Amino acid sequence: MRTRDTALLNLLAAALFSLPAWPQAPAPAAAPLVLIGGTVIDVTNWGDSARDLANAVVIIREDRITDVGTADNLAIPHGARVIDCTGKFLVPGLIDGFAGMNSQEAANANLYMGVTTVVAHADSERGFIDFGASPSPHLYPIDSVGVTDNWSLLAHQSDWVAKLHQGTRPVELTPDDTARQIVDTAHMGTRVLLLGPYITAANAQWIIARARDQHLVTYGELVATPYRVAIEAGIDALLHANNYDLGVIPDELETPLVDDPDGASAVTAYDYSERIPPTDAHLHAYAGFIAAHHAALMPTFSLFYVELPGHRNLWKEPAAALFSPSNMYHPTDPASGEMYYPLPPWTRHLPSAGQRWMEADLEKKADQAAMRLWRINQTIFSAFPHYLAASGADALGTMPGISLHTELELLVRLGLSPREALAAATNNYSLQLGWNELGQIAPGRRADILVLDADPTANIWNARRITTLIEDGDVLDRDALLHLKK
Repeated sequence: MRTRDTALLNLLAAALFSLPAWPQAPAPAAAPLVLIGGTVIDVTNWGDSARDLANAVVIIREDRITDVGTADNLAIPHGARVIDCTGKFLVPGLIDGFAGMNSQEAANANLYMGVTTVVAHADSERGFIDFGASPSPHLYPIDSVGVTDNWSLLAHQSDWVAKLHQGTRPVELTPDDTARQIVDTAHMGTRVLLLGPYITAANAQWIIARARDQHLVTYGELVATPYRVAIEAGIDALLHANNYDLGVIPDELETPLVDDPDGASAVTAYDYSERIPPTDAHLHAYAGFIAAHHAALMPTFSLFYVELPGHRNLWKEPAAALFSPSNMYHPTDPASGEMYYPLPPWTRHLPSAGQRWMEADLEKKADQAAMRLWRINQTIFSAFPHYLAASGADALGTMPGISLHTELELLVRLGLSPREALAAATNNYSLQLGWNELGQIAPGRRADILVLDADPTANIWNARRITTLIEDGDVLDRDALLHLKK
């Protein structure tokens, strides 16, 4: 080909490639999903409202609920995919407010049990958070704040490796480092800051105020900081029933905890709080103090479920088939559902009868401690504080997804109505923590919905009777979740 012809062809090609792209037609919007005929359960006002909506129409577009009404006042959009929910009950997807989420198995078990949001924490008991699981509940990460911590979400970032290295025991960070930590972990998507045992009172007050300014939530698992100080400062939630009972200890036991939050002083303080009589005036006053202030209680009773009367073998649950005891922290015995009570190595030289006696004695003491803790919480409940449901899974016999339902059962056993317990796992998170994207079946909320076979306000067990599971507006194959793809 002649040089002039080649040049003309090159010019023509350049002109063609420089032309603006032909406008692409937008992808057609997905057809709306409509649920008709069911009863939408009211979980507003901390579970004190009961304005259920019968013969409901719920319209979902993309991942959001856009309309909620009745067949009398809400038309079904043309071309919509319709699911007939006649005779069934609709509740928001459940929220587990404190748990690990370390594997695809955990993700599948949570979804199978209707848990569509997990406030996830990484630690030595629960492992690292698996952000790559798919499908997965929505993950709202928790990060420790203000102390060195090898499990922090920032711990492996180059700027933080040295600062967060824990050493023999955690130590507090400087105020400047803590301020930068709050900003950096928030940029990673952290939703909750955990104030742990080593945070002292002045730092706790400062962190709570800074977190509020940055629209972050604060949980307290406190020892060095008195619980009354954190509650007055506006901490959002008090974590673990066997931690927040430290709020009843006298000043002479509280003062040494500043310098000894995990030593002999802490053992003495915990022993005192565990053994305080349920009728003690100080306990009643503390319960009233909690109820009068902002903090909600997140008892994680499920961590003691197997030590309380009337517990079941959770390994019999269908979702338990996803798990192996070897990958769990202090699991129960799959055959019996009971907790192991390992003996110290020196007992191997004892006769077998002596070993069995010691194991039975350890079990008896654990059961007694759990019952004392339960009675203390019955007194705290009598002041009617607000509750948030959380399982603490998967540690100490708990299991992802499954144990949130045991938590609901225990909240009802404590004295909450089934509706109040359901609210503790749904809309209470909106009210207490400001997470207004979830927790209700209402316009603008995320389309995480469970369709149930029976009324959960009549019996909390019915929250397990899931016939349709919807997350982000997608109908998930619930049975397929039990068959993990390797």
